[in-house]
This record gives sequence, C-alpha cells and structure tokens, in this order.
Amino acid sequence: MADLLAGTRVLDLTNVLAGPFCCYQLAQLGAEVIKVEVPGSGDLARQLGADPELNHRGMGASFLAQNAGKRSITLNLKLAKGRDAFARLLATADVVVENFRPGVMERLGLGYAAIKSIKQDIIYCAISGFGQDGPLKFNPAYDQIIQGLCGVMSVTGDAQSAPLRVGYPVADTMGGMTAAFAIAAALVRRGRTGEGEFIDVSMLEASLIAMGWAVSNWLVAGVKPQPMGNENMTASPSGTFRTGEGLLNIAANKQEQFETLCRLIGREELIADPRFSGREDRKRRRFELKAELERALAARSAREWSALLNKNGVPAGEVLDVPAVLEHPQVHERGLLKTFDSVPNVDRPVRVVRSGFRLASGDPQPASAPPTLGADTGDLLGELGFSRREIDELAREGAI
Repeated sequence: MADLLAGTRVLDLTNVLAGPFCCYQLAQLGAEVIKVEVPGSGDLARQLGADPELNHRGMGASFLAQNAGKRSITLNLKLAKGRDAFARLLATADVVVENFRPGVMERLGLGYAAIKSIKQDIIYCAISGFGQDGPLKFNPAYDQIIQGLCGVMSVTGDAQSAPLRVGYPVADTMGGMTAAFAIAAALVRRGRTGEGEFIDVSMLEASLIAMGWAVSNWLVAGVKPQPMGNENMTASPSGTFRTGEGLLNIAANKQEQFETLCRLIGREELIADPRFSGREDRKRRRFELKAELERALAARSAREWSALLNKNGVPAGEVLDVPAVLEHPQVHERGLLKTFDSVPNVDRPVRVVRSGFRLASGDPQPASAPPTLGADTGDLLGELGFSRREIDELAREGAI
C-alpha cells in the first residue's frame, strides 16, 4: 500500500459523494480517515444504491463505493458532550473535511475559527455547492442542479437532446477531486512552514473549470459552445461511427491519420475527394464523410476495427458499457478493482474501484473494508483517554 499520507489524520464529516469521494482518495494514500457520523443514521449514502436490502442494512452501494479504508465514529455534535468528544478528537487531527451548507458548522460552535483555536495548524476544507460566499451560497448542492448551472448540460447531447445531464454525478466527483488536490497541497506547505489553511471548494467552480475548451473557446475566441453529441468540433472524422457490430470512436484528427484511415477501410479515393481533402472541408461536410466511412466500416466489428486502426496509428476505441469495461483486459491488468471478501452487514464480496493512478512505491488502495456505522467509536474514544464508564455514559446520553 502506498503511504504518501501516512501519519496524517483526517476527520471526515461529509455525506453522500463529494466529501466522501475526497476523503476516499486520501485514505487510499495512507491517511487515517475517521468518518464522523450522526448516531443512528450516519451518512445518507448508507441508504442509497441499487440494492434495497443493503440500503436497509445501512451499507448501501453508494456508501460502499466511497468509504473503504475509513474508521467510523458516531458523535452527536448538537450535544455539548458530543462536541467535547469531537474537540478531543480534533486535537489529534491534521485535516477536517465537511460539506455542510455555509454557516452550519458555525452554528454548532465548530466553525474554522473555533477549530483553529483547538488545533492551530489544522487544514480545514469546506466543500459546498457554490462556495462560502456569493448570492447562492445557501442554496442546496445537488449534482444535477450544479450541472445545469455550470453549463455542462448545455453542451451535453446534440441539437435535439440538449441540454442533457451527464450520466454520472460529475459535479460531485469534480468537487471531491478538487478538494483532495487542495488538501494535499496544503499538507505540503504545512510540512514546510507549519501553517494550516482554510480551503473553500465550490462544486460549481470545480465543474466549470473542468469544461476546458468549452469555456476557453468562449473566453478567448468569443465562440459559444454548442452541443454536438458524439462529434468532435475540432476535427473530422472524429466521433462515433456505426460498424458491422458495435459503435466505434475514431479520432483521425491529423491529415496523415485521415489518409491512413481511408486506406485501411478500402476507401482510398476519399483522400483526393475535393469534398474532404482539406481539414476545414472535412469539418464542413462531416456528416457526408461520416456516411461514406460507415458504409465501409460495416464490413467488420468495432473490436476488429479498433485493433487494426490502433495498430496503424489511427486512434480508435470501442464504445463500452460499464460491465464491459470492468471486464476489459486493460482494467484487469492494471488492477483497478479491490475486492473485500468479507464486509460486516454485507452478504457478498464487495468490489470497489481504486485510484486513477499508480505509484512506483506501491499502488494506492483502501486498507480496510467500508465500516459499519459507529464500528470504531469505542476504540477511538479509548485511544483518546475516555474510560469505559465515560463511554457508557456518552452512549446513555445520546452523545455517541
């Protein structure tokens, strides 16, 4: 296991996706992530996912996906004794991550100023839909709302289907990844100077900056991005094509790639065809060219064409669904999936995805299965010096 963040204690006060995804990335790098949950219910994601029985057990698929490698403690932060226990835990921590609406932590008496008074060099990361200021700061942060506001939906789909939601919670994911990156950077500086930091992550902004060319073409060139479905606005032939079996993405963006493509599919005459001879000609007549290519591509399957085109320097790839890509040899060889054969309250092995990068010193992966609600409460409180009698009293009063 990679231990780039070994010795770093992270308090994860987050729910559902953006925050838990952030802290999952940190856990895979060796950070000790302690999930601080509400007694009795915990993270809402425990009740979310495609399997109703797992949801009922508090181990929903949505929770399992983002919480391996963490420990769980239940604390009622609305009670003074719960806050006192949290303060003792905080004194041992390096990072706090929360994704409440702005102001919630302050009302609990646990805003950044209060937490900094307990741990001067704390790195505090607040993830919210819109950031800690601005006219929308108190609005609820739901992925689809953010997708619509940030412009992602306006460029997803084609002229008939747009605006269209991206098929996974991209705004939550980008918010979580941005937070993890910022926390890692703050830890580097703290190691050098001893300074803590307050990090304000806006899901709206994290998603907007991830749109890349769609934003820069407007800012720099004054060209408003349009939904183009599976077509690539920068080149042709570049997009999705029907084959004899399955769909194939082709990105013949360079002149030599276009010419090689034509030769490989047996349509060499298209190279000199005045309709398609120049780059801008092909862009203007992209759908005419697409029809010509698809007639030839019907001779073989997407898998066969993909192998042939890539072998000859033309970028191509099959269009796969989730089950197919998870079974792909490339994914298997890289070891993307981690399997836990035994998970409490779950009646089957649990497979989760690991991080999107590998390290020469050891690949990131979660060290333990996702925890049941409050599984580590007693152990953690004991580590903080609470006696058995004190722990029992906290339980009787509903503080844990």
